[in-house]
Amino acid sequence: MKEIPVEKNQEFEVTVEDLSYQGRGVAKVDHYPLFIDDALPGEKILAHVMKASRNYGFAKVVKRYNDSPDRQLNTESAYLQTGIAPLQHLKYDAQLRFKQGQIKELLHKAHLDQITVAPTQGMAEPLHYRNKAQIPVRMVNDQLETGFFRQRSHQFVPMHDFLIQDPRIDQVLEVIQTVLREFEVPAYNERQHNGVIRHIVIRRGHYSGQVMVTLVTRSRKLPAGKQIAQQIMEHCSDVVSVYQNINSAKTNVIMGRDEKLLAGKAQIEDQLNGIKFAISPRSFFQVNSLQTEKIYQYVAQTAKLSGEETLIDAYCGIGTISLSLAKQAKQVYGVEIVADAIEDAKRNAALNGITNAEFKVAAAEEQFAKWAKAGLKPDIVVFDPPRKGLETKVLESTLQLMPQKIVYVSCNPATLVRDLKFLTENGYQVTGPIQPFDQFPQTNHVESITVLSRS
Repeated sequence: MKEIPVEKNQEFEVTVEDLSYQGRGVAKVDHYPLFIDDALPGEKILAHVMKASRNYGFAKVVKRYNDSPDRQLNTESAYLQTGIAPLQHLKYDAQLRFKQGQIKELLHKAHLDQITVAPTQGMAEPLHYRNKAQIPVRMVNDQLETGFFRQRSHQFVPMHDFLIQDPRIDQVLEVIQTVLREFEVPAYNERQHNGVIRHIVIRRGHYSGQVMVTLVTRSRKLPAGKQIAQQIMEHCSDVVSVYQNINSAKTNVIMGRDEKLLAGKAQIEDQLNGIKFAISPRSFFQVNSLQTEKIYQYVAQTAKLSGEETLIDAYCGIGTISLSLAKQAKQVYGVEIVADAIEDAKRNAALNGITNAEFKVAAAEEQFAKWAKAGLKPDIVVFDPPRKGLETKVLESTLQLMPQKIVYVSCNPATLVRDLKFLTENGYQVTGPIQPFDQFPQTNHVESITVLSRS
């Protein structure tokens, strides 16, 4: 077994060579990689080893001898420590290049160098973009506090300004915290699995300005729940809906299956590209409205819809892509495994007077097989899968349907490249460059759109 050239608590002078896909600096000691937070390529640093495993280690910066020209100065360490904004120390144009580079590198490793990647489409204002916040709540010095956890730890960091959230969300959060303190509602204690408030979830319609608050509780009973809801609404006139969501499990999953409306409306409304959407507490709705609109416009543009096409939207959720494209297509079919989401999609179609969209509750591969058997011949299939990408069964059932065109909206370059390898080996070719979009500025996540045509 090869010897590890570093030990915990040792210090080394190193030069950072690269950035990992998570945005950490990468430096080497005798070819052994160290991953270092808040370190950028070209910076010479004194690194303190925090952990050393067989193949790689983690270190922290003790001293930096020079700054990279790509370093964003005057940053706030709490955003890096908690992982809220792991790239905030990198200038924005460099963040966009980093995200384009991630996809290029993965294509190169998969021997798909013939596929090109366009420059990342960024935001004019890459802060305060999130329309949804999920904030942990804990007791600190016998007082309920909102905040976040340090990365790779259970250490709670009290915070009130979250940098990447809509500033109004931060303001509403402060009011909720004050009201909960006044009513002396205890926060959740993870170790003892007691206390009441686990998380506060806030959504704000980017265009409507309507705010929904969900108090996630460990216990079914929320003392003075209705009075708390009324107080929040009295202090914040834009809060139109207050829910309690019950999550009694010992889990890091944020929301439970049960919820009850404490005050106000059952849903809030917002829109994307002029299409209205009703949003429930557990609805999946993209958190960056401005970039989502750009992405859907790009999908429509690359799909080149003439009004005669039949289109399938796999992983359709509450119908955001389906309904955005319905007015430019002949018929749209959406499929989604979450029954509540399909109910929302049908409601959203009715809300917009859209009659050429049909929605099914099913796993994509099962519904694809049914449609193939029924003789449905879609012109276009749009995929917007979760981070795990497309399962083999979904890819195989897509080959049965034989769409002329596939538009793949990806939130994970690694699974995108894996799926492109399958599709290009099975009769499809990528037309034009992959177009990355910066849906989550200040973080390492990258969305992209790839268009494929049947050879």
